[in-house]
Amino acid sequence: MIDIRELGYFVAQAESLKEWQDYAENVLGMMTTEAPEGGLYIKMDARPFRMLILEGSENRYLASGWELASEEAFAAATAELDQRGIAWEAGDAVLCNQRGVQALAILRDPAGNRHELYWGHRSDFQPFVSPQGVPRFVTGNMGLGHVVLPAPNFDETRAFLKDVLGFGLSDTMNHKPAPDADPLRIHFMHCNNPRHHSLAIAEFPVPSGCVHAMVEVDSMTEVGRAHDRREAQGVKLSATLGEHLNDHMTSFYMKTPSGFDMEYGCGGLQVDWDEHSAFEFTRVSVWGHDFSVGFK
Repeated sequence: MIDIRELGYFVAQAESLKEWQDYAENVLGMMTTEAPEGGLYIKMDARPFRMLILEGSENRYLASGWELASEEAFAAATAELDQRGIAWEAGDAVLCNQRGVQALAILRDPAGNRHELYWGHRSDFQPFVSPQGVPRFVTGNMGLGHVVLPAPNFDETRAFLKDVLGFGLSDTMNHKPAPDADPLRIHFMHCNNPRHHSLAIAEFPVPSGCVHAMVEVDSMTEVGRAHDRREAQGVKLSATLGEHLNDHMTSFYMKTPSGFDMEYGCGGLQVDWDEHSAFEFTRVSVWGHDFSVGFK
């Protein structure tokens, strides 16, 4: 089984890199620089980037970058893919340079989501200095945060993520978009770190290629300051402040320039997986998180 350590980065596409730069610096409170081979690096910790934005004709999510521990772990992962007859493509030197890694394997899950397995991230370990005074984002060995991806062919995708990529189940929800609607499954999944989930899959299509990504700060004060910046910059709110039941995150949601949502929160649950029991929860949040505002 493949041993993924963290969500190292994600890649998105946007018509305007300037719009993403303004959003990253003035709302998220992150640093930006020009990426090799074109694009925009968004920096939120000691690494050169955790988000890579490429210019293109469509606003959408492109790829999730999953970190492996070593060259040996990478070789074992590609051997596992070969043994299972799963198609993958090696990233060339140009792509590896842009992603800042030693080697890269590109594959797609049964829902078509692109995953990039890599080892040996490159870093100059320059300090993160937020243009908005954000002291720190919660990353380290837990990666940038989490992403929620579409999986209309749910069972096949879930089996692939669990049995091939090695994700474990954190907990589940059966979401009813309307009182008389059939439930849609959302499963929350973890990799080899304490973050409650680094990945979730939802049983419905999403035109942008991603339901949402999440970044975490270390205090409610910073969540509130980001909420004020969002309002001042005129960024659309997707869900009001609230506290999630499953991962305890206190957060709000807003639109990104690539069309998917960004959850900005604090207080996320860190789990000892040897002691954890997966469960189904029937309410999204303990309080708040009114998602209807995103449709107004």
